[in-house]
Amino acid sequence: MIKACIFDAYGTLFDVNAAARQLSAEIGPGWPQLAETWRAKQLNYTWLRSLMGQHADFEQVTAEALDFALAAQGIDNPDLRNRLMQLYVKLEAFPEAPGLLRKLKAAGLITGILSNGSPAMLEAACKSAGIDSLLDHVISIEEAGIYKPDMRVYKLVTDRLGLAPNEVAFHSSNGWDAHGAKCFGFRVLWINRAGQPKEGLPHAPDHELKSLRDVPAILGHA
Repeated sequence: MIKACIFDAYGTLFDVNAAARQLSAEIGPGWPQLAETWRAKQLNYTWLRSLMGQHADFEQVTAEALDFALAAQGIDNPDLRNRLMQLYVKLEAFPEAPGLLRKLKAAGLITGILSNGSPAMLEAACKSAGIDSLLDHVISIEEAGIYKPDMRVYKLVTDRLGLAPNEVAFHSSNGWDAHGAKCFGFRVLWINRAGQPKEGLPHAPDHELKSLRDVPAILGHA
């Protein structure tokens, strides 16, 4: 029944901690906390802006979240801030991502991204990670003008591909995103890399995996 495999980008295909890790010597021993705060605020700002009706693209939201994270650590270094942002635009893909996408395409499945990222950010990240040729579709929430988990965002996939929700397998490392996608009707694989506890939300994902490596076996393309 599954005809397309759609992936969240940040945290699922791309390592969101890579930018801070690469500059860890300059940030100091608190770099993991900075990365965690940066990511948490980035997501919080997407939800709050959506609720407030004050949309801004993901690059602006990411920069504003970074400013908060740096201030929380008492870091005032414009050059470091600029280099972190430059690295974030070109995040590394998780090692298993390219091979997985090749296997899915070889099985005849449509591949794609549905992400909070702006079109420019997603294009740069996909090219930098070398997976742009492995994706049939790269869909940004900018087409809907609101962030996940609004149902209008997930509908971008079915509208673009001309498929029913149950013909799409959606993959995300974010529990809240997995629940949102399941609420829309996708078959959902939660890539729980961090071993987070289950979310107290309706519409639980169909599968919980530790990494993308287990996806082909779940979908019957091992």
